[in-house]
Amino acid sequence: MNTLPSTGPATAPGAATGPVAHARNALLVALVMLLPLLVFHETAFSIAQIWERSETFAHGYLILPISLWLVWRERAALQQLPLQPCWPALLLLAGCGAAWLLADLAEVGIVRQYALAAMLPLTVLAVLGKRIAGALLFPLAFILFAVPVGESLVPPLIDLTANFTVQALRLTGIPVLREGNNFAIPSGNWSVVDACSGLRYLISSITLGCLFAYLSYRTAWRRAAFIVASILVPIAANGVRAYMIVMMGHLSGMTLAVGVDHLIYGWLFFGIVMLLLFWVGSFWREDAQAARSGPAAARPPLALPLRPLAGGVAAVLAVLVVWPALAARADQATVAAAPASLALASPAPAGPAFTTWQPDYAPASSTLRQFYPGKPPVGLTVLFYRDAPGSAKLVSSTNRIGQQKGAFHENSSGLRDENFGGRHMAVREAMLGFEGRRLLVWQWYWVNGSMTSSHYVGKLLQIKGKLLAGNGDGAAVMVFAPYDEDPAAARAAMRAFLDSNLEPLDRALAGTRRP
Repeated sequence: MNTLPSTGPATAPGAATGPVAHARNALLVALVMLLPLLVFHETAFSIAQIWERSETFAHGYLILPISLWLVWRERAALQQLPLQPCWPALLLLAGCGAAWLLADLAEVGIVRQYALAAMLPLTVLAVLGKRIAGALLFPLAFILFAVPVGESLVPPLIDLTANFTVQALRLTGIPVLREGNNFAIPSGNWSVVDACSGLRYLISSITLGCLFAYLSYRTAWRRAAFIVASILVPIAANGVRAYMIVMMGHLSGMTLAVGVDHLIYGWLFFGIVMLLLFWVGSFWREDAQAARSGPAAARPPLALPLRPLAGGVAAVLAVLVVWPALAARADQATVAAAPASLALASPAPAGPAFTTWQPDYAPASSTLRQFYPGKPPVGLTVLFYRDAPGSAKLVSSTNRIGQQKGAFHENSSGLRDENFGGRHMAVREAMLGFEGRRLLVWQWYWVNGSMTSSHYVGKLLQIKGKLLAGNGDGAAVMVFAPYDEDPAAARAAMRAFLDSNLEPLDRALAGTRRP
């Protein structure tokens, strides 16, 4: 007897069908996707804490619900996709776990958070397979927007905004006297600070732009074009916004746009710009994908089988739980040490303080601050940090040489190659200013006997110290001097001071090492 070929997958007895199977599949995907949040709940809470305290990243509360809604929206597309666990994805999950562990040892929050965010789509790939993960590529990738990242863009965005505003004012015929990111016009003084960088607008625009492009377009080039527009438009609009606010203050005799209304006008302008961007983008909107052909649509939907699903979940959990356990063991193994005592045996006598400037750093375990007479005088600040769970961080994006809320603002900064004390190294040079007073600062890190001005190398040295010596103790070293117009004299004085005092400074820091 001849047997007719099967035209579709068979439905297991008792399996859910139709809309019930659609909903079940989508819910199972959502539950699998959230597994890493249970294992790495402390990292998830650290992300939520940043959302809570920073208006720049407050949109993070919406990312996961939107991603889950996008998964639910694709529930019909999952109806014919079989569950085929992708075991090689476990290696990628293990790689993310290792990255999380190294970041935890060095207390690099952003790497920990990105490692966790990457684990969510990889878990779906490992448990449910390539077909389902591929169908949900954007909903899974959209989770990465939940990570609060972008603060490193603040300085270049500030420079860009200041350059645009000053040039626009000069083109308008208004004379401008500029010093760093501060400038004066006949009606008053202005400063381009962090809140003026436009980072909030940029992050919000990129997030909304990617979502709009995914929902509105089908072709890759249209999606890419709109995403590029969502990056460029807010950057240009922020420059226009800053110029308009300065002009409003100038034309109103410094009565408008100089207080809270400054922020209100900014968000109102940004809202109008975004509405115009989406309105223009809607003209190229493409219809949703055409419905599947009749025979394919007529197939009974698959309900994801529970036995292979449970096996995949168990394998993923086995890979994930290893890393928090190793991190807890490393914390318990941290060698206890007495508080550090810093004292510099300098050949030069200490002199009177010539500035009130203090770096905007987290409270240190031990501090050394001294002043030395000269023409010009030189100052030294050393902030030493003991490595312990929950202690303040030596290398952090929140540690700044300039005072964000104080008097001395950072007018410019960059790396500079210098020779002193018989060594050649790059130092991070910052020029600070406040009411005509200027201060030149050189800064670098000292970690277990090694010196570097790189934030990344500093973190790597801390990881090395934790793995080999059981700690990542280190210090931020800052040498500073006042200057007038030309910082050359300040540099020469600082160089001469380090020629005489770098070796005693190294001995003082070496004395802080744990037994």
